[in-house]
Amino acid sequence: MLVGLNNVTFEFGARTIVADATWHIQPGDRIGLIGYNGTGKSTLLKVIVGEYLPSSGTVERSRDTTIGYLHQDLLSFDTNESILEVAMGAFERVRFLEKEIERLGNELEHSSDEILLEKYTDYLHEMDVLDGYNIQYKTEEVLHGLGFSNEQLNRPYKTFSGGWRMRVLLAKMILQQPDVLLLDEPTNHLDLPSIEWLEKYLSNYKGSVVIVSHDKFFLNRMVNKIVELYQQELHIYPGNYEYYETEKAIRIEMQQKAYENQQDYIRQNERLVERFRAKASKAAMAQSIMKKLDKLDRIENTELERPNLRINFQIDKQPGKIIASLKNISKSFGENIIVKNASAEIDRGDKIALIGANGKGKSTLLRIIAEAENFDGERIWGHNVAESFYAQHQLESLNLNHTILEEMQLCGSGKTDLELRSLLGGFMFGGDDIDKKIKILSGGEKARVALAKVIASKSNFLMLDEPTNHLDMHSVDLLAQALNKYEGSLIFVSHDRYFISKAANKIWEIIDYEIKEFKGSYAEYIEWKELMAKREKELSQQKNKTVTENITVKKTEEKKYVPINNLERDQKKELQKLQKQLEKTEEQINQLNKEKTELETQMSLPDSYAIPHKFKELEDKHKQLSARLSGIEKEYEMLFEKIVEMEN
Repeated sequence: MLVGLNNVTFEFGARTIVADATWHIQPGDRIGLIGYNGTGKSTLLKVIVGEYLPSSGTVERSRDTTIGYLHQDLLSFDTNESILEVAMGAFERVRFLEKEIERLGNELEHSSDEILLEKYTDYLHEMDVLDGYNIQYKTEEVLHGLGFSNEQLNRPYKTFSGGWRMRVLLAKMILQQPDVLLLDEPTNHLDLPSIEWLEKYLSNYKGSVVIVSHDKFFLNRMVNKIVELYQQELHIYPGNYEYYETEKAIRIEMQQKAYENQQDYIRQNERLVERFRAKASKAAMAQSIMKKLDKLDRIENTELERPNLRINFQIDKQPGKIIASLKNISKSFGENIIVKNASAEIDRGDKIALIGANGKGKSTLLRIIAEAENFDGERIWGHNVAESFYAQHQLESLNLNHTILEEMQLCGSGKTDLELRSLLGGFMFGGDDIDKKIKILSGGEKARVALAKVIASKSNFLMLDEPTNHLDMHSVDLLAQALNKYEGSLIFVSHDRYFISKAANKIWEIIDYEIKEFKGSYAEYIEWKELMAKREKELSQQKNKTVTENITVKKTEEKKYVPINNLERDQKKELQKLQKQLEKTEEQINQLNKEKTELETQMSLPDSYAIPHKFKELEDKHKQLSARLSGIEKEYEMLFEKIVEMEN
């Protein structure tokens, strides 16, 4: 066991988050921590890391257990260091060793202290064990996986937006490789390619992972256990999110039947009591039945308690057939081109998901459509279009000092306070809630206020940038259902694959600075992409199996298939060549290891460090040997992988 909650009760003010909860995180666990907005998932993570102390019970952590915790509050961190330096901060011990090796090396140039030399050689050995000469390569690899380009690696951390900063901190955390990694909504800050990279990375992660997420696709691929925080209790299900949904439905159905059977039993016995109570001869029997009912362990009604958003999009007027036309649109930020002479059209009834990697200009294109961004070209509204724009940073644009009602009053809806109260009730802000200040609301509550502002507008065309961020899975479901019923048109940016699959009937993607449109659902789009990738692979394989026998300058080039026996002969030659290279590389590694051992023996001799310049030469040679050895070992691994691939 890495971390254990034993009979933990935690109260936040007058509100109980969990009562008498027991949960043990074991090595190899991939846990999805789920629950409706406001149930206290993030608070529970803070109890695990020790930021909050339980009211009763204990949180046990092994002395050696390390915990990494990624959460929103980390964004208060700021620095002028480059993002590469920030992420490399994960290797504290290696950075310490680098400084100590340099310091001790300088001292040994002027000293012949054997204790210093022993410490120096110990540090060199530890540096090798920790693979300390490769930390920059490892850091760059993770940052690239999370969507950073080579040019961005040396940019100061403070010049990046909140979402990108969170990626840097995520990179640092996974490079630290803690025993338990706690991730609070990690996919909120990632695009689809980065989510897919993170899925692959975490699948091979040696430690245990606890993920709070509303992304069903992500949880289905990532977790082997679900822990649900529901009605102040923790319910544990083995399996992924899909398994949890099935099992919970079965459990609720069984509990409901047991509840109904018990209610029938109670009613029958209560009728007997009523009948026998008045008769003296049966009074003892009635008393016995009443005692039996009092001792009965009552089964709770299974009616689900969950936040039900009442999202009802309304429109005041019908637009024309064309909502908006984009003609020869161009936009760039310096040398970074987003779109170039791009054209597209949004028609009435379109529900478009704008997808792709971060940095490809999805949000920029959405802002161009909304006239919130300067650009070259034309954007023409259709007839009778009434638009509303939910920006990615809508939550930050809320006035923190307003109450919820004041914020709604200023959104220009023209609604009376009574109408606004009714609308906010549908977003689970009832009674005195509407007098709460925006600044004390949770991320999910702020998202609901921002969505309520969009709905109040009665627009017939919606532009939504990451509308599912900070919503729980049930609320995402309800939003998708509401958008399906919505009679207007919409275009939205989202990384939530479940939401895209439920809400979109068209897909837009920016490819080669143009807007490419796919008419169909997300599932059909993925199927089409896979088919195209398969065909491309087949064509590539076919091209590899063909050679040009006669090069003739004609309008068409004649190609002939290479005879199979020739192809096999070529493959065998290539395989033999690689095997020879592997043997040669292995010899180099052995030779370098031998040289390195001899050098370390030489460095440990008193005569070596008695002469400062000689010791410095040996030290420099050792560094060069270590770096060279590291490079050749990588080359060896690549050759080995190629050979295995060809042999299979």
